[in-house]
Amino acid sequence: MPQMAPLFWLNLFFFFISSFLIFFIMNYFLSPPMKLKLIKSSKHISSKSWKW
Repeated sequence: MPQMAPLFWLNLFFFFISSFLIFFIMNYFLSPPMKLKLIKSSKHISSKSWKW
């Protein structure tokens, strides 16, 4: 099995680190989906007066 050169390992390391950073930054700055906002606003809570 051929061995990889150390520079290739370094390039691979930087590629994965940069992809993880981009992934986490995008998840941090993206807004939540619109479905969650609509579900929260469409809830109607009715208060019932219980007479025991």
